[in-house]
Amino acid sequence: MKSVYRIGQIVPSSNITMETEIPALLKLRESIRPERFTFHSARMRMKTVNHAELAAMDAQSDRCALELSDAALDVLGYACLVATMSMGPGYHRVSEERLHGRTVENGHPAPVVTSAGALVEGLKVLGAKKIVVIAPYMKPLAELVVNYIAQEGIEVIDYVALEIPDNLDVARHDCGRLPDIAAKLNYKDADAVVVSACVQMPSLPVVPLVEALTGKPTLSAAVATTYAMLKALGLERVAPAGGALLSGAY
Repeated sequence: MKSVYRIGQIVPSSNITMETEIPALLKLRESIRPERFTFHSARMRMKTVNHAELAAMDAQSDRCALELSDAALDVLGYACLVATMSMGPGYHRVSEERLHGRTVENGHPAPVVTSAGALVEGLKVLGAKKIVVIAPYMKPLAELVVNYIAQEGIEVIDYVALEIPDNLDVARHDCGRLPDIAAKLNYKDADAVVVSACVQMPSLPVVPLVEALTGKPTLSAAVATTYAMLKALGLERVAPAGGALLSGAY
Protein backbone atom coordinates (compact mmCIF):
# COMPACT_ATOMS: atom_id res chain seq x y z
CA MET A 1 0.00 0.00 0.00
CA LYS A 2 1.16 3.54 -0.75
CA SER A 3 2.34 5.74 2.08
CA VAL A 4 1.97 9.13 0.35
CA TYR A 5 -1.15 10.14 -1.59
CA ARG A 6 -1.46 13.10 -3.95
CA ILE A 7 -4.74 14.99 -3.56
CA GLY A 8 -5.94 17.20 -6.42
CA GLN A 9 -8.58 19.91 -6.12
CA ILE A 10 -10.41 21.72 -8.91
CA VAL A 11 -11.47 24.99 -7.28
CA PRO A 12 -13.10 28.29 -8.23
CA SER A 13 -10.45 30.99 -8.65
CA SER A 14 -11.91 32.92 -5.70
CA ASN A 15 -12.11 29.89 -3.40
CA ILE A 16 -9.72 30.01 -0.44
CA THR A 17 -11.43 27.54 1.90
CA MET A 18 -11.19 24.05 0.38
CA GLU A 19 -7.41 24.38 0.22
CA THR A 20 -7.43 24.98 3.98
CA GLU A 21 -10.22 22.75 5.34
CA ILE A 22 -9.51 19.52 3.43
CA PRO A 23 -5.75 19.67 4.15
CA ALA A 24 -6.58 20.49 7.79
CA LEU A 25 -8.74 17.39 8.11
CA LEU A 26 -6.19 15.15 6.44
CA LYS A 27 -3.34 16.60 8.49
CA LEU A 28 -5.34 15.80 11.63
CA ARG A 29 -5.79 12.28 10.26
CA GLU A 30 -2.01 12.00 9.95
CA SER A 31 -1.82 12.25 13.75
CA ILE A 32 -3.67 8.93 14.10
CA ARG A 33 -2.95 7.04 10.88
CA PRO A 34 0.27 6.34 8.92
CA GLU A 35 -0.75 7.68 5.49
CA ARG A 36 0.54 11.07 4.35
CA PHE A 37 -0.92 13.51 1.80
CA THR A 38 0.22 16.26 -0.54
CA PHE A 39 -2.16 18.82 -2.06
CA HIS A 40 -2.35 20.25 -5.58
CA SER A 41 -4.89 22.60 -7.15
CA ALA A 42 -6.11 23.97 -10.48
CA ARG A 43 -8.43 26.94 -10.75
CA MET A 44 -11.56 27.90 -12.71
CA ARG A 45 -12.46 31.61 -12.99
CA MET A 46 -15.42 32.66 -10.83
CA LYS A 47 -15.98 35.71 -8.64
CA THR A 48 -19.74 36.17 -8.19
CA VAL A 49 -21.99 33.25 -7.26
CA ASN A 50 -24.67 33.43 -9.94
CA HIS A 51 -25.91 30.94 -12.53
CA ALA A 52 -24.12 32.48 -15.51
CA GLU A 53 -20.70 32.58 -13.83
CA LEU A 54 -21.17 29.09 -12.41
CA ALA A 55 -21.97 27.63 -15.84
CA ALA A 56 -19.00 29.39 -17.44
CA MET A 57 -16.78 28.15 -14.64
CA ASP A 58 -17.94 24.55 -14.94
CA ALA A 59 -16.91 24.57 -18.60
CA GLN A 60 -13.31 25.05 -17.43
CA SER A 61 -13.30 21.93 -15.24
CA ASP A 62 -12.12 19.66 -18.08
CA ARG A 63 -8.98 21.76 -18.51
CA CYS A 64 -8.32 21.60 -14.78
CA ALA A 65 -8.72 17.83 -14.66
CA LEU A 66 -6.32 17.50 -17.57
CA GLU A 67 -3.74 19.79 -15.97
CA LEU A 68 -3.93 18.05 -12.60
CA SER A 69 -3.62 14.62 -14.16
CA ASP A 70 -0.24 15.69 -15.58
CA ALA A 71 0.96 15.30 -11.98
CA ALA A 72 -0.31 11.69 -11.77
CA LEU A 73 -2.53 12.39 -8.77
CA ASP A 74 -4.32 9.70 -6.79
CA VAL A 75 -7.73 11.41 -6.52
CA LEU A 76 -9.31 14.62 -7.82
CA GLY A 77 -12.03 16.62 -6.08
CA TYR A 78 -14.25 19.09 -7.89
CA ALA A 79 -14.71 21.66 -5.15
CA CYS A 80 -17.78 23.70 -6.02
CA LEU A 81 -21.07 22.25 -4.82
CA VAL A 82 -23.46 24.84 -6.22
CA ALA A 83 -21.82 24.89 -9.66
CA THR A 84 -22.50 21.18 -10.02
CA MET A 85 -26.02 21.37 -8.65
CA SER A 86 -26.89 24.35 -10.85
CA MET A 87 -26.28 22.22 -13.95
CA GLY A 88 -29.35 20.08 -13.31
CA PRO A 89 -30.48 17.04 -11.30
CA GLY A 90 -27.91 14.27 -10.99
CA TYR A 91 -25.21 16.28 -12.76
CA HIS A 92 -22.54 15.23 -10.25
CA ARG A 93 -22.54 11.77 -11.84
CA VAL A 94 -22.07 13.25 -15.33
CA SER A 95 -19.28 15.53 -14.11
CA GLU A 96 -17.42 12.81 -12.23
CA GLU A 97 -17.51 10.44 -15.20
CA ARG A 98 -16.46 13.11 -17.71
CA LEU A 99 -13.59 14.46 -15.63
CA HIS A 100 -12.36 10.96 -14.85
CA GLY A 101 -12.33 10.44 -18.63
CA ARG A 102 -9.94 13.37 -19.02
CA THR A 103 -7.49 11.71 -16.63
CA VAL A 104 -7.77 8.41 -18.50
CA GLU A 105 -7.16 10.10 -21.85
CA ASN A 106 -4.08 11.75 -20.37
CA GLY A 107 -2.59 8.43 -19.31
CA HIS A 108 -2.91 9.05 -15.55
CA PRO A 109 -6.34 7.69 -14.56
CA ALA A 110 -7.61 8.91 -11.20
CA PRO A 111 -11.00 8.76 -9.48
CA VAL A 112 -12.92 12.04 -9.40
CA VAL A 113 -15.32 13.09 -6.66
CA THR A 114 -17.49 16.20 -6.60
CA SER A 115 -18.45 18.09 -3.46
CA ALA A 116 -22.08 17.87 -4.61
CA GLY A 117 -21.98 14.11 -4.99
CA ALA A 118 -19.97 13.77 -1.79
CA LEU A 119 -22.57 15.66 0.24
CA VAL A 120 -25.38 13.49 -1.09
CA GLU A 121 -23.35 10.32 -0.48
CA GLY A 122 -22.33 11.46 3.00
CA LEU A 123 -25.94 12.07 3.98
CA LYS A 124 -26.92 8.63 2.70
CA VAL A 125 -24.02 7.03 4.60
CA LEU A 126 -25.41 8.65 7.75
CA GLY A 127 -28.84 7.25 6.90
CA ALA A 128 -30.29 10.76 6.81
CA LYS A 129 -33.79 11.00 5.35
CA LYS A 130 -34.58 14.49 6.68
CA ILE A 131 -32.04 17.29 7.10
CA VAL A 132 -31.61 20.99 7.81
CA VAL A 133 -29.19 23.10 5.79
CA ILE A 134 -27.21 26.33 6.12
CA ALA A 135 -26.16 27.82 2.76
CA PRO A 136 -24.48 31.15 1.97
CA TYR A 137 -26.14 31.56 -1.43
CA MET A 138 -28.78 33.96 -2.68
CA LYS A 139 -32.20 32.43 -2.13
CA PRO A 140 -32.82 31.19 -5.72
CA LEU A 141 -29.52 29.24 -5.68
CA ALA A 142 -30.20 27.97 -2.17
CA GLU A 143 -33.59 26.68 -3.35
CA LEU A 144 -31.84 24.99 -6.27
CA VAL A 145 -29.54 23.20 -3.81
CA VAL A 146 -32.51 22.16 -1.66
CA ASN A 147 -34.32 20.78 -4.73
CA TYR A 148 -31.21 18.95 -5.96
CA ILE A 149 -30.85 17.19 -2.61
CA ALA A 150 -34.58 16.37 -2.62
CA GLN A 151 -34.22 14.79 -6.07
CA GLU A 152 -31.69 12.45 -4.47
CA GLY A 153 -34.32 11.27 -1.99
CA ILE A 154 -33.40 13.42 1.03
CA GLU A 155 -35.95 15.90 2.39
CA VAL A 156 -34.75 19.33 3.48
CA ILE A 157 -37.20 20.20 6.26
CA ASP A 158 -35.65 23.60 7.02
CA TYR A 159 -32.88 25.76 5.62
CA VAL A 160 -31.45 29.26 5.73
CA ALA A 161 -29.95 31.20 2.80
CA LEU A 162 -27.46 33.79 4.05
CA GLU A 163 -27.63 35.60 0.66
CA ILE A 164 -23.95 36.45 0.20
CA PRO A 165 -23.34 37.06 -3.55
CA ASP A 166 -19.59 37.71 -3.60
CA ASN A 167 -17.54 34.52 -3.25
CA LEU A 168 -14.76 36.20 -1.27
CA ASP A 169 -17.37 37.49 1.17
CA VAL A 170 -18.59 33.92 1.57
CA ALA A 171 -15.07 32.97 2.71
CA ARG A 172 -15.06 35.91 5.13
CA HIS A 173 -18.24 34.77 6.86
CA ASP A 174 -17.50 34.22 10.55
CA CYS A 175 -17.99 30.51 11.19
CA GLY A 176 -18.47 31.36 14.85
CA ARG A 177 -21.97 32.54 13.90
CA LEU A 178 -22.99 29.13 12.55
CA PRO A 179 -23.95 27.47 15.86
CA ASP A 180 -26.47 30.25 16.60
CA ILE A 181 -27.81 30.04 13.05
CA ALA A 182 -28.15 26.26 13.37
CA ALA A 183 -29.92 26.64 16.71
CA LYS A 184 -32.70 28.63 15.01
CA LEU A 185 -33.40 25.91 12.45
CA ASN A 186 -36.19 23.39 12.99
CA TYR A 187 -33.76 20.51 13.48
CA LYS A 188 -35.76 18.48 16.04
CA ASP A 189 -37.06 16.00 13.44
CA ALA A 190 -33.93 16.11 11.27
CA ASP A 191 -31.54 13.17 10.97
CA ALA A 192 -28.54 15.41 10.23
CA VAL A 193 -27.40 19.03 10.02
CA VAL A 194 -25.53 20.41 7.01
CA VAL A 195 -23.68 23.28 8.66
CA SER A 196 -22.22 24.50 5.36
CA ALA A 197 -23.65 23.44 1.99
CA CYS A 198 -20.78 25.29 0.35
CA VAL A 199 -17.08 24.53 0.01
CA GLN A 200 -16.21 28.23 0.38
CA MET A 201 -18.05 29.01 3.63
CA PRO A 202 -15.77 28.02 6.54
CA SER A 203 -17.28 25.69 9.12
CA LEU A 204 -14.70 23.09 10.16
CA PRO A 205 -13.98 24.57 13.63
CA VAL A 206 -17.66 24.42 14.61
CA VAL A 207 -18.71 21.00 13.27
CA PRO A 208 -18.26 19.34 16.71
CA LEU A 209 -19.96 22.31 18.41
CA VAL A 210 -23.06 22.12 16.20
CA GLU A 211 -23.15 18.36 16.67
CA ALA A 212 -23.14 18.83 20.45
CA LEU A 213 -25.67 21.67 20.31
CA THR A 214 -28.21 19.85 18.15
CA GLY A 215 -27.52 16.25 19.13
CA LYS A 216 -27.53 15.46 15.40
CA PRO A 217 -24.75 14.20 13.10
CA THR A 218 -23.30 17.33 11.53
CA LEU A 219 -21.36 17.60 8.30
CA SER A 220 -20.26 20.14 5.72
CA ALA A 221 -19.36 20.01 2.05
CA ALA A 222 -15.68 19.88 3.05
CA VAL A 223 -16.19 17.03 5.53
CA ALA A 224 -18.22 15.06 2.97
CA THR A 225 -15.63 15.65 0.23
CA THR A 226 -12.85 14.41 2.52
CA TYR A 227 -14.88 11.28 3.26
CA ALA A 228 -15.43 10.69 -0.47
CA MET A 229 -11.73 11.17 -1.25
CA LEU A 230 -10.65 8.72 1.43
CA LYS A 231 -13.21 6.19 0.16
CA ALA A 232 -11.96 6.61 -3.42
CA LEU A 233 -8.41 5.98 -2.18
CA GLY A 234 -9.50 2.83 -0.35
CA LEU A 235 -8.48 4.31 3.02
CA GLU A 236 -10.26 4.28 6.37
CA ARG A 237 -12.68 7.20 6.49
CA VAL A 238 -11.58 8.74 9.75
CA ALA A 239 -10.30 12.16 10.80
CA PRO A 240 -10.38 13.91 14.18
CA ALA A 241 -12.74 16.90 14.43
CA GLY A 242 -14.60 15.75 11.30
CA GLY A 243 -17.86 14.99 13.06
CA ALA A 244 -19.86 11.77 12.93
CA LEU A 245 -19.13 11.06 9.27
CA LEU A 246 -15.35 10.94 9.87
CA SER A 247 -15.58 9.34 13.31
CA GLY A 248 -14.68 5.92 11.94
CA ALA A 249 -18.21 4.60 12.57
CA TYR A 250 -18.96 4.75 8.84
